Amino acid sequence: MSSFYQRYQALIAQGELKPDEDQDSCAKRLAQLQEELEAVPPKGSILWRAFQKKPESPRGIYMWGGVGRGKSMLMDLFYESLEINRKKRAHFHEFMLDVHARLNIERKKELGDPVLPVAAALAGEARLFAFDEMVVNNSADAMIMSRLFTGLVEAGVTLIATSNRPPVDLYKDGLNREHFLPFIDLLQNRLDVISLNGPTDYRRERLGGVDLWHVPNGEGATKALSEAFFRLTDYPPEDRAHVPSEELAVQGGRTMHVPKSLKGVAVFSFKRLCAEARGAPDYLSIARHYHSVIIVGIPVLTKENRNEAARFVTLIDALYEYKVKLLASADAQPDVLYPEGDGSFEFERTASRLIEMQSDEYLALGHGETAL
Repeated sequence: MSSFYQRYQALIAQGELKPDEDQDSCAKRLAQLQEELEAVPPKGSILWRAFQKKPESPRGIYMWGGVGRGKSMLMDLFYESLEINRKKRAHFHEFMLDVHARLNIERKKELGDPVLPVAAALAGEARLFAFDEMVVNNSADAMIMSRLFTGLVEAGVTLIATSNRPPVDLYKDGLNREHFLPFIDLLQNRLDVISLNGPTDYRRERLGGVDLWHVPNGEGATKALSEAFFRLTDYPPEDRAHVPSEELAVQGGRTMHVPKSLKGVAVFSFKRLCAEARGAPDYLSIARHYHSVIIVGIPVLTKENRNEAARFVTLIDALYEYKVKLLASADAQPDVLYPEGDGSFEFERTASRLIEMQSDEYLALGHGETAL
């Protein structure tokens, strides 16, 4: 029995997960993949060189299903358990940003199709790529994905992906979608497509009964948001002093310090996000990278805070576009956060969005489900 499957069963025994037929079936397939990947000798070893030909790469897995069904949890548990050296895990949006940066470098060389050398370079970096939250919302990604991923698979790379949509619904109704169809065929023919649509929405369950907007700021609100963070991440409260931080990459080669970052959940202060000079690239990086964001210390904004208010509007637009779950503490309800000042009339739309973001309908949406 693989170490991954043992750890998965331990979570059920501990009550962290509920028995779920879809999830168990997927876990068994992942356990098989772990055994297949670990059975291949490391590249360059004596056993590797003893092969008369390059070992065939194991078949990949595409996991799709509704929000909170455990897709990312299974993939992360599998990735942590997998004992091979050349493996990479990435949020899909961040991966594609890296791909486009590599393509720009190759285009400047003017040596032909830039996709081929990028695929070859990526294949040289890892035997396994694990992509979280695969979603395609723009033609720039759609136009290159078929050639890029075909190149990875043909180079012997094994792919794992999670998504809220089945392959056939990726880039649905997108511009020039006919050029994207070979990528859908690749997923369906070269990966095992597994549905996880069991009865338990673990993310919603962890948020069940939790207030998302806490008024006023203070000890009570901070305590409630801290408890919500530990519920969302399954992190032991007794280890709160050791919650990891992160340096989040931002467009332009910059990074942003994230004070608390764990399992797709980030914690920020309002001052860090909106009192400092930030813009749309910062907020889009946050929205792409995290499925849930906690903001503490939102004040009532006055006309002297028009810059902070404008940044807050841009921030909420980005979180809303990517359907990020928002939990916050503030000194007022959304509709009275910015009663007067430049842009206060336009702020009404932001207040409306903040209220909508607390609704069951919004919480049921998957991270990254943007309109085409």
